[in-house]
Amino acid sequence: MKFSSLKHCIDVLEKQGELVKIHNRVDPDLEMAEITRRVFNANGPAVLFANVMNSKFPAVSNLFGTWERTLKIFEPQLASVKALVNIKSDLGSVFKSPGKILKALPAVYHSLPLKISNPKVLKNRCHIQDLPMIKCWPKDGGAFILLPQVFSKDPEKDSIFSSNLGMYRIQVSGNDYDSGKEIGLHYQLHRGVGNHHKKALEKNQALRVSIFIGGPPAHTLAAVMPLPEGLPEIAFAGALAGKNFKYANKNNYLISADTDFCITGIVVPGKTKREGPFGDHLGYYSLEHEYPYVKVESVYHRKDAIFPFTVVGRPPQEDSNFGRLIHEITRSAIPDSIPGVTAVNAVDDAGVHPLLLVKAHERYVPYERRVPRELLTHASRILGTGQLSLAKYLMICAHEDNPELNVKDEKAFFIHMLERIDFASDFHFFTKTTMDTLDYSTRDINQGSKLVIAAAGEKRRHLKIEFSQNFSLPEEFVHPKIAAPGMVVLEGPRFKTYPKGKIQINRLKKYLQTQTDLDSLPLFVVVDDADFAAKSFLNFLWVTFLRSNPSHDIYGVNEKILFKHWACNPPLIIDARIKPFHADPLVSDKKVVEKVDALGKKGGPLFGII
Repeated sequence: MKFSSLKHCIDVLEKQGELVKIHNRVDPDLEMAEITRRVFNANGPAVLFANVMNSKFPAVSNLFGTWERTLKIFEPQLASVKALVNIKSDLGSVFKSPGKILKALPAVYHSLPLKISNPKVLKNRCHIQDLPMIKCWPKDGGAFILLPQVFSKDPEKDSIFSSNLGMYRIQVSGNDYDSGKEIGLHYQLHRGVGNHHKKALEKNQALRVSIFIGGPPAHTLAAVMPLPEGLPEIAFAGALAGKNFKYANKNNYLISADTDFCITGIVVPGKTKREGPFGDHLGYYSLEHEYPYVKVESVYHRKDAIFPFTVVGRPPQEDSNFGRLIHEITRSAIPDSIPGVTAVNAVDDAGVHPLLLVKAHERYVPYERRVPRELLTHASRILGTGQLSLAKYLMICAHEDNPELNVKDEKAFFIHMLERIDFASDFHFFTKTTMDTLDYSTRDINQGSKLVIAAAGEKRRHLKIEFSQNFSLPEEFVHPKIAAPGMVVLEGPRFKTYPKGKIQINRLKKYLQTQTDLDSLPLFVVVDDADFAAKSFLNFLWVTFLRSNPSHDIYGVNEKILFKHWACNPPLIIDARIKPFHADPLVSDKKVVEKVDALGKKGGPLFGII
């Protein structure tokens, strides 16, 4: 269905029984976020908060809380949008299959932005403090806007087609911001607004930004889409909405005509302020750091404005469905943009960016497929492509070894890799490189390491699902458990410093040299809580790949450097213990949890839902 506004979407969901209204007075400080998490975990409906404490505006969350509802909101236009993305990524496909251009025509038509006059959003004004001040986690530095669409233009090209529409969290209270006049703008290294900001600084100009909140759901999704270069997000927003993106200009700011709220202001040139902490989508807090901030000029809103928000935390959360939809839209475009790659999975349960699983063709020297060659070519291309470049661990296997292997089946993929890895040749480290801003497995923000594991050829080993009778560990390592075939988790002593941690792991390595048949248990992960890590494969992925930095936390039995190449004997050891500099995991406030529990009891608005 084509939604003309956020309210239109909410009205339709309500008629279809996909929305619950809460008329109780609800606190935006932790309570609304806790309600949203609980409803999401119960696969519940969208939630409309009609009475938000200290705000005159209603708020809505969990719009995209189930995959079925997400598809219902976006599906009518998905086919033509997929065709448009495919054409943009591979123009040659048009000549091979002219039908693609016909399928894409509706999206092409609706991708053209339309300028109008006197949009409804400009008819009313308010202040930043009038918005719902939503704080999601107890240690958050303040309230945040969590579904913003931040619009900026290239300072060198005054064209709407040289613009960026991105989703960067906006801190609207706390820290040293001048209340109601300044708001924090958190963007990461690879983000489009960063390029615009850099150019503005070079020209000694202030960068103007417009922050849209609400509007048709397609506009929200467009702000998080990893689009091919040259395809502006506002064009995609129109294509996905099935109606052209309408805009106006006010005081040299671009205004989305269909948004519920619009904040205008300038990114203060050459200055930063402390932003955060913030409970992030990796399941940990991102800490306080210096980030640009916006000096607010105006806050506009529609008469019937509704404030949309989401809550992030340890996956899966609502944003997981965004990721799934993005994959659905771009799935066929990846093989076109990275020839030879047949499937990619940015593993949601490991926080998306820390772990990437890939299948690709290994065709170099086809009669000798013992050492991966083309896989490394593909890996280099992947690590130079958009947000895929944020991968910390990239595991890549040969498509030819098992064409039916599903990269979305993480456990099966790990088994396939561990059966084939050559410990003498298949580990390739990148040290002292850039890292995802949100990854706190290192001491320094944006800095860390990467590991590519490339495996091809026949099975080298059989993976065991139990320990042999004579298996043992050194005294300080306890509670070994097999998390999956060939994968062991065990508890180590509390990590204090890297020098001491290395001594401890070296004792484990030396001891394992005396053990037999460890080729069948090729991966050991040292953790703080083995029961938790082994409870589910999702826990195993989350603990292992979020709490480790490859260059510092990977060891191997008899490890050695041969002509600058790192190698070892099985097992590979990953030290995934919590380090003193790691960010804290996200934990709900107990009193708020009890308050939300009451809403789920008989007579409460969430009875039968949570």
